[in-house]
Amino acid sequence: MTCYPQDSMYEEMSFIAYYFHWSHAEIMNLDHRTRRRWCNEITRINKKLNNETEKKSIFDI
Repeated sequence: MTCYPQDSMYEEMSFIAYYFHWSHAEIMNLDHRTRRRWCNEITRINKKLNNETEKKSIFDI
């Protein structure tokens, strides 16, 4: 069984907490796929608000 890298998990958690002000418990209750989805959505919102099209987020693949 492979575990998700702890550094990546904390990066995602910090990103969501910073933008949405969700609690640690709320974020920890999200599964990996849902947490990544929220990170991608936050990135998309920020790009739209800043009229950015080419700048990559730390979560862009």
